[in-house]
Parts: sequence; C-alpha cells; structure tokens
Amino acid sequence: MIFNDLKEFIEFLEDKKELVRIKAEVDPILEVAEITDRISKKGGPALLFENVKGSHIPIAINLFGSYQRMSWALNVDDFNKINQRFSSLLKGDIDLNIRQKLEALYDLYKLSASKPKEVKKAPSQEIVKEKDFSLFDYPVLKCWPGDSGRFITLPLVITKDPESGKQNMGMYRMQVFNEKTTGMHWHTHHDGAVNYRKAVKLGKRLEVAVALGGDPVTIFSATAPLPYGIEELFFAGFLRGKPVEVVKAKTVDLLVPARAEIILEGYVAIGEKRREGPFGDHTGYYSIADDYPVFHVTCITQRKDPVYPATIVGKPPMEDCYMGKATERMFLPFIRMQLPEIVDVNLPLEGVFHNCALISIKKSYPMHARKIINAIWGLGQMMFTKFVFIFDEEVDVQNTSEVAWKAFNNVDPARDIVVVEGPLDVLDHSSSKPIYGAKMGIDATKKWPEEGYQREWPPEIHMSEEIKKLVDKKWKEYGFK
Repeated sequence: MIFNDLKEFIEFLEDKKELVRIKAEVDPILEVAEITDRISKKGGPALLFENVKGSHIPIAINLFGSYQRMSWALNVDDFNKINQRFSSLLKGDIDLNIRQKLEALYDLYKLSASKPKEVKKAPSQEIVKEKDFSLFDYPVLKCWPGDSGRFITLPLVITKDPESGKQNMGMYRMQVFNEKTTGMHWHTHHDGAVNYRKAVKLGKRLEVAVALGGDPVTIFSATAPLPYGIEELFFAGFLRGKPVEVVKAKTVDLLVPARAEIILEGYVAIGEKRREGPFGDHTGYYSIADDYPVFHVTCITQRKDPVYPATIVGKPPMEDCYMGKATERMFLPFIRMQLPEIVDVNLPLEGVFHNCALISIKKSYPMHARKIINAIWGLGQMMFTKFVFIFDEEVDVQNTSEVAWKAFNNVDPARDIVVVEGPLDVLDHSSSKPIYGAKMGIDATKKWPEEGYQREWPPEIHMSEEIKKLVDKKWKEYGFK
C-alpha cells in the first residue's frame, strides 16, 4: 500500500493493531521518552500521545520501530524483500538476458520519471505563520536528563546546492534555542554541511526548509545514503511508485513536501555558530557539546490539525535501528554491484551502524579478505566502519552466535588483523581526536596454504546424514514431542 501522508500510515497501523493511542496527559520533557524507550525495548507498538502538556498537538512516535512496520512503511509485506526495492536499479551483469536488461532499463526510466510533482495548493500550507509564532507551540521533546534542551528529532532538512541548484534532504537533529532559532547539527561529512560551506564561500546565507512529517517513504529517504547524483525526493518517488507532491515554500526558494504536517522556513547565516548539545545519541552515550550553525525560522506553515512526528535514540535497540537495518537491506545490491563476491552484510544493532560490519564473501584467491576490508572503507559512508569482519560464504552473518564462534576460533591476531587510520563518524567518542582514528579489519576466513598456513585446517564437526535421518524418524519413540 502506498501512503500519501503520515496520517494515512497512522490509520493503517491502528487497523493492524500496531498503534496505541495514549489519552493520559504526558509531558514532552522526559516522560514521553521514558514511555517510548520502555515500549521500544520490548518491541512494542507505535504510539500516539493525544494529550501533551503545553500543546494541543499530538505526538506520533515509534512508527518505524519494528521490522514489520518498517516493511509496511516501504510498501512491502516482508522485511527480507526490501532489497528488491533498489536492486533493479543496479543490474550491471553482462550476463543478464534481454528481458532482464529491459526490466533494468525500465526501472532506471522510472527513477528518472519520479521527479516530484509540483502542486499549487498543499495541506502543509493550510495555515501560514510569518510573525506570531513560537517553536515552543509544538511538543518538542527533551529526551534524556543530560540533554542541553529540547530537540526536533525527526526533521527532513531541505537545502539547495548553491552551485548546481539541486536540492538535498537529510535528517539532522535540531536543538531548539528559543522561539525562533534552532541549532543545525550538520556533520562535516554530510551533504547539508557541504551546501552550507559552499554558501559561505559564495558569501550568501543558505535558505533552509524543514519538513516535519510526510509519507513514510519520504521520511525514510531523508536518512538514505544515496549514490551521488540521486536526489532524495526523486528516490522517494521511485520507491513509492509515484512522484512525491511538493509545493513551493512561502518565503524561501525551495520545494517542500506538500503533504507534510508542519514546515519550518528560514535560513542559516554565514559564520554564525552556537554551542549545541550534549544530546543522548544513538550510540547510547551523550554526544559532546560543540559549535554548530544556527537556523533562523522566519515562517511556519502547517495543516489545520497537524500531528507532530518524533523519535528518540539511545541504547539499542530503538526505532532508528529498524530504519538502519532497512538501509542495510536496501543498499546491499549497491555494495554487491561494486563487490560481487560479497554474499551478505550484517551491521549489528549493537554496532550502531558505523562501528561494525559482518561480511561473508566467496573467497577466490589468497588475501581476498584483505581486498574486501580495504574496499569497504572506500564505499561512501561505509568509510566510518570501525571494525570489519570477513567470513567465508557458508557463514550466516545474520547469526551473531555463529559469527562469534567462527571469529574466536579462526583468527590469529598477529596474522589476521590489520589496523589503519582514517575517517570516523563524528559521534565516535573512542578515538583520541575527533572525526578520525584507528580502524580494524579482521580476516576470519579459513586460511589457505597460499596465505602461509602450512598446518592442516581442521574440519568442522557434523553428524552423518544417515544418523540424523534415523534420529528424526525415531524422535517421538524417544519420548520427545
């Protein structure tokens, strides 16, 4: 099912018994976060807080907080089918038959034809506030006791490249400083920060629009690590099977989702920065306070009866984990296109997506694992991966117990570990310096004589098929059910 906006998704989840309405009064300062954290850790439902202290606007949260809800959000019934949403774009195998090549070309055409559809009237502009407004009219959350304030946690931040004119949409937390300004937590590696630096170089302030809400695919697309040249709103249109409706913002030269709940319009001034953070982040630790650009809100547009979308992050598992796993599944074909020997990839929840990658490969030559380790560090945001483990193709990297057993038994630390220095995620607190530090590659594959292993590699223990079948046949006879 293709959802047109956030409310359609909420109604769908409620019909599926996957959403609970909470009518008791709740405080957006810490209370909502504590409730949501408990529900999230239990794999519980999406939540709609209808009676929020200090605001008449309800909060929708944990909408994507399960594999099933994440699947529905991306218009598939089974989480394991998510990779099919992107794989056809990346068919580059010369052995494809004519029909498969035509299908791939058609999917590329669909991506090019998924240009957002501009409309004149939009639900997100039913009410326009250019003077008399306050960000504190909205139920912005304070999530953790050590947070430096209240944060907008699920924003779709829209900017334009000052040189190319292409729009970018990313998701960056925003600390609300006062009634009309927020922080803009642009990590130095992200496209929003690139656009800002270009604007600074040109001596122009950067116009910004922030959409809160929208259809679930568009929300997800703001988090996707897309290949260069693919705009997020185009990508969302491709995944949805029809273009995203957009409308020209009222006070800035940007196109914004027409069916969002709330739109913040404004600008980031050149050179102006303010201390932002600490913030309880998805690593499970507080990210350290630092200076970031300031977003000045000059206009707010919204629906007459908006829902405020939010999320909280912290110690995994939480809602963002399922969004990250969807990204893992969807972009596996992109990784395979460049490294076809890769069988599967698992970015475990505990690794918070940039700390650990478990990878199985079809090993074909000596030191093949080393090649993959180095190649992974050269793939877009995979460059942040602090630990890369490589296993043989028969290892199920989704089974962390099997992975641990293989690694602990197969690895000789002196022979199989490589340590290099390179970029790290901004949120990594372990390195002595911010943004870069040491990374480790671990070759947990079976070693070959050509790799200098001159002993006999022991065979794994397996029962004979004959005995297994015999025991299967006599299982009930033994008194087992």
